[in-house]
Amino acid sequence: MSIRGKDRQIDNIEFNVSDIARSKAFYGSVFGWTFTDYGPTYTEFQDGRITGGLTTGEPVRPGGPLVILYADDLVETQRRIEAAGATISRQTFSFPGGRRFHFIDHDGYELAVWSADESGKSQDKNP
Repeated sequence: MSIRGKDRQIDNIEFNVSDIARSKAFYGSVFGWTFTDYGPTYTEFQDGRITGGLTTGEPVRPGGPLVILYADDLVETQRRIEAAGATISRQTFSFPGGRRFHFIDHDGYELAVWSADESGKSQDKNP
């Protein structure tokens, strides 16, 4: 994910894929994306404008990628989301470089919100 996002803006798009090597070959050859591997289940892509990820860490989501927003204050953002009536679908977890949670909006779309880990320490290895 980006080193530092902009508060409350889309910062990352994550594709759950069944084969990272195949997806890298496809997006690299068709769109010219470049990649940085972060272990066997996650690679970051750069398209020249936005970064995103390809992961085998979760099942493929028919219907689209996971849109990830950035928040300076993850706890306050989760509070605002819950107050607005959305449902938290995955509680906050750590990954290398930050923390994030997922929520379901009023129309059933799942999105995620992440924040940089200022301490540089994380426990969980899955983004």
